[in-house]
Amino acid sequence: MSTLESKMVKFSSRKYSSVAPLKAIPGHFVTNHSHINYYIDLTTIKSRLNEAAECAHVLAQQYANNATPIDTIVCLDGTDVIGTFLAQELQNAGHTIHNAHQTIYVIRPERTANSQLFFRENVEPMVRGKNVILLMASVTTGISIRRGIECMGYYGGLIRGVATLFSAVGEMDGVSVNTVFTSDDIPDYASYDGNTCPLCQKKIRVEAMVNSFGYSKL
Repeated sequence: MSTLESKMVKFSSRKYSSVAPLKAIPGHFVTNHSHINYYIDLTTIKSRLNEAAECAHVLAQQYANNATPIDTIVCLDGTDVIGTFLAQELQNAGHTIHNAHQTIYVIRPERTANSQLFFRENVEPMVRGKNVILLMASVTTGISIRRGIECMGYYGGLIRGVATLFSAVGEMDGVSVNTVFTSDDIPDYASYDGNTCPLCQKKIRVEAMVNSFGYSKL
């Protein structure tokens, strides 16, 4: 077992006791946008069928009383399995769908070398003019949400919500973030600007570069 894995702690959702536990590793980690004191490990939640289904069920409940139609779920950060379950949950609940075939699209964008999101021409019709839920793995600062919203705007998608597995923010640019776990579930969770990070100021070594797909030890 690696040093990072041996430090792993499991947290339960304060709001959804039935959902699979959130795994987190305390330490000093660097993301694309910030420094954080916990790496949120979503590997099994995104990959195990039962855990993915549980999270999708929780997210679907947050849209249960929402009359806004949903035509497309755009999956980022390897959330395709959860997105599929979420689409099924929304359809089974009788959620309004404007697609002619009365079923929800589940798609994911590609990324350029500088991490810009884009869709191929054959996928664009599944976004343009569609009511879209943006599904993400984890959100620390909200910058990744803003990029997703900008991408949907460029392709003519109508953002009707943002859904995440873990989020430290509740809203971004007027769009509510529905999530399974929040920073409240990890009592001392914190993120810092790289220039003012107190862990750096204390000369605590950065252990790994991390993102929603995993970590790379330094």
